[in-house]
Amino acid sequence: MKLNRDLNKIKNRQAQTDQAVEASVRDILANVHQNGDTAIHHYTQKFDGYNGQELLVTESEIETAVQAVGPDFMRLLNRAAQQITTFHKNQQEKSWSIYKDNGVIMGQIVRSLSRVALYVPGGTAAYPSSVLMNGIPATLAGVKEVYMLTPVKADGKVPDAILAAAHVVGCHKIYKIGGAHAIAAAAYGTKSIPKADKIVGPGNIYVATAKRMVYGQVDIDMVAGPSEILIIADETANPKYIAADLMSQAEHDELASAILVATSEKLIQETEAEIARQLPGLSRKDIILKSLENYGAAIHVQTLEDAFEISNAIAPEHLEILTADPISHLPKIQNAGSIFLGEHNPEPLGDYMSGPNHVLPTSGTAKFYSPLGVYDFVKHSSYSYYPRQALKALKDDTINFAMSEGLDAHANAIKIRF
Repeated sequence: MKLNRDLNKIKNRQAQTDQAVEASVRDILANVHQNGDTAIHHYTQKFDGYNGQELLVTESEIETAVQAVGPDFMRLLNRAAQQITTFHKNQQEKSWSIYKDNGVIMGQIVRSLSRVALYVPGGTAAYPSSVLMNGIPATLAGVKEVYMLTPVKADGKVPDAILAAAHVVGCHKIYKIGGAHAIAAAAYGTKSIPKADKIVGPGNIYVATAKRMVYGQVDIDMVAGPSEILIIADETANPKYIAADLMSQAEHDELASAILVATSEKLIQETEAEIARQLPGLSRKDIILKSLENYGAAIHVQTLEDAFEISNAIAPEHLEILTADPISHLPKIQNAGSIFLGEHNPEPLGDYMSGPNHVLPTSGTAKFYSPLGVYDFVKHSSYSYYPRQALKALKDDTINFAMSEGLDAHANAIKIRF
């Protein structure tokens, strides 16, 4: 199949859907804010077909799920958790203090958030990996209470794999609720679901829009859009690998974007042929096909410098470097969520096992957002202590500064002490 050569449609894909759902999400938020659990039960019935009054998953359900997935899957989850923990431990911060000769003490205190809501998407696929990627950094940060929000179908059953992953990270308070109404519940609080300090985790356009709208009432990680990958390749790259990696992201969502930027026109043609060969054997081929037709692209460039210029402008969520010497190009990358170097480090390894977080900035926001990390679950308070003589040394300058801004009450708060 032929990949698109025009990036304009890809860049604007998020804007095309925002306005269509904004009014609906606003109504949902207002209803949950005003009517609490009554609105929650209405929407779980309306959107998911679940009419059960019990939203909280029981310990028995979790235990049953752990048994159901079996020891091999639990081993897999624990191995992934170990990899993720090893990486994220390096992000832990410590409080610090400065002691000056004049008796001044100042510093910064690092405190974990008290309560975090972890959103785990359902819909077309269940993602136990999202439980690990969100829950482990929160736990390492020392968050006192982490609870999960995840949608269910009419039977009210959370997928066993998600409950098993929750067990691995120690999250035992799980609510059977998803969508914009779940975000509203976490932002405002209801009788059943406590108000969170922060909401993290990816979701569909309704979830993303709701998170954007409640920001300020509660903190959020980021407004995540459809998944995306950009691959920079030279003539040494393997088209089989490129095709497989592009489609690994395209299968997420019909709005997902997969872009190849290559220095070889021949490689682009071979990659297109490989996509056509591999696609029929994939179970989500219809989603992949629509994603690639609408938001896939292949761009031929003369030099790798041109490729990195394009990549930095797009600021992709996932960036693969498939060149003869991938590590040497690391200094050229300014904007990317997560970077995958070399042909034996495909993006799906990062989704599950390599260690770095897979909750990443999308839609160009890697220019100013970072991957989810331990640092997202802490806050910082600065402090200072000044003895009288130290204040006296700064007295006149502080008064003059305050008066220059026309704030004589500020100046008076200094004067009155002398």
